Amino acid sequence: MARHNREGEGVDQHGFAYRISYQPDWLRQVKISRDLTSGRRSTMTLFRNPLERQESAPGDQVRTRITCPEQGVDVEVAVRCHDGGVCRIVVSCEVPRSGGNGNEEVAFVIENGLAPPLG
Repeated sequence: MARHNREGEGVDQHGFAYRISYQPDWLRQVKISRDLTSGRRSTMTLFRNPLERQESAPGDQVRTRITCPEQGVDVEVAVRCHDGGVCRIVVSCEVPRSGGNGNEEVAFVIENGLAPPLG
């Protein structure tokens, strides 16, 4: 039986705070990719599940929500995945560019990969 979502948080390359609602037996980590002021693109781990292994089977649906009110981000992804087949989900959206010149694409990489439960 899958367990209820947990809440986590992280801070990106520009100091914006994000809330992550995640399934504790599926999600391993969330990475974020966005532009730096130098013009280069940077990817970093936004959140890592504190669990190292599943406590029970993840269930047939993967659901993750990422919010950052300051950036206007509120994305929720729900995917049906029988037998735990979903390894990675990539979601990208546009947010206001730091410094106020237009928009930029921000990508979230939501990854599975926890070890199975003991026993």
